[in-house]
This record gives sequence, structure tokens and C-alpha cells, in this order.
Amino acid sequence: MASPIQINVNQLKRLVGTPTSPVLIDVRIDEDFNADPYLIPGAKRHPFNDVEALVASLHTKRAVVYCQKGLKISEGAAAILRANGVATEVLEGGQFAWRDAGEPMVDVSKLPEKNRHGQSVWVTRLRPKIDRLACPWLIRRFVDPNAQFLFVASSQVEAVAEKFSATPFDIEGAFWSHRGEQCSFDTMIEEFGLTSEPLKKLALIVRGADTDNHGLTPESAGLLAVSLGLSRMYADDLAQLDAGMLLYDALYRWARDATDERHNWPSADKSL
Repeated sequence: MASPIQINVNQLKRLVGTPTSPVLIDVRIDEDFNADPYLIPGAKRHPFNDVEALVASLHTKRAVVYCQKGLKISEGAAAILRANGVATEVLEGGQFAWRDAGEPMVDVSKLPEKNRHGQSVWVTRLRPKIDRLACPWLIRRFVDPNAQFLFVASSQVEAVAEKFSATPFDIEGAFWSHRGEQCSFDTMIEEFGLTSEPLKKLALIVRGADTDNHGLTPESAGLLAVSLGLSRMYADDLAQLDAGMLLYDALYRWARDATDERHNWPSADKSL
């Protein structure tokens, strides 16, 4: 049983990928990290002996730190953060416990370089509809919570990517794009190693909506309708992305927790 300053794998996995996920900090020593170079989804690496440098950015936030086994390095780093006013827990059992439970881990070899502000930068076409909202949601919730997204004219995506050290996605010929019948969202799930059951369910919905194959899932036509509605509500692509984050948060929670729930009228509960 986890102590009051610990969080276990089952508790943490309910938070990862949601808007209330804590800031996840991997404080493994280089030797341990290099032996198993994968991150818990959404985590960032930071030297354990310099965690005080994170205090200003963690103000008012909740943090979870983990090392290889969740022992002295995690405990010490978490204690320093708590001493500086940051609500911090240790992942019980560390990275080994998460990995051995079969939970998804992100392949760091697939992560793009970050800018001087510690953000990965991604670029795609203007006026997002489905894939170009679903992919940023996936990245911010499971890969890099601070990722920056640039929406530019289609003809300029590759040039902007080169000039601004950004990673292009959902354009023809890019690594992070459609492959055969699969869409860019599928590609990211596969390449990052995020093959959990809820994300695979969500990927089918996205693929059906994005490729006009509404027979793939009952929800695909609805996602297309809502996505087109959003595109007409927002002239600003970044404002549309903010609204889309809520949409995909809801779809993810449905895919994870509510696929068996039904609703009908009148209610089966005669007391209502």
C-alpha cells in the first residue's frame, strides 16, 4: 500500500492522459535511463540533483517523480520539491513497477528535439479538422504537455519546418502522416508505443472520421460532424485546438470508462 507521499501504478494510470495528470519527472540516473530509454507517457527527464531548478515552473502544480525503483533518488528529489512548497509524490516501485505492469511507455528515440524553452515544436496545415486536432491532443496528453503547434499555409509547411526546427505532421511525405489505410493519429500511437486499449478504440473513431469511412465505428460520423462544427465556430486555429482538446478528452474518457454504458428515455430508474 502506498504511503501518503507515494502514488501507485494503478492510481497514476488513472491520471495519465487526462487534464488533471500531475507533472511527471523522470529522475533516473543516466546509466539506468540508457539501459531502458523509455518514458512514462507525458514525463520529462531532469537530473535528480538539480530538481530545485523546477520549483518556479511547478508552482501550484502537483508533481510525481520516479527513478528506477522508487527508492532513494525519488524519495530525496521529492522531499526537496516538497521542502520548496511543491506538492510531490513518489511513484511506488518506480519505472520498473510501471513497466512491469505492462503500461505503455514512450520510445524516446522517436521524440523530436526541443527548443530553448523545452518544447517540442510541430507544424502542419492551416484549418485543422480531425487528424490535425487529434494528433496535437495525443502529443500534449501523452508525449509533451508543453508542445507548441504551428498552423501554416500548406505550401509552406516543409519550409517552416526547416527554418524553425519544427516537426511536420499530417502532410504528404512526412514521417508523421498517413500510412496506407491508417491516418496520422494511428502512426503516432504506433511509433510512440501508446498502444493501450482506450487509445486503440479512439484511433478507430478518428480513422473512420478522417478517411470518410463512417462504417468503421458508430462514433466516426459524429466526430466528423462535431469537428466540422468546430472549424466553423473558430477562425483562429489555436483557439480551435483549445476547444478540440476538450472534445478529445471526453472521447478518451468514454473509450476508457464508458463504452458499456447506455442511455435511453424514459429512464429505467422509476424513481426519477
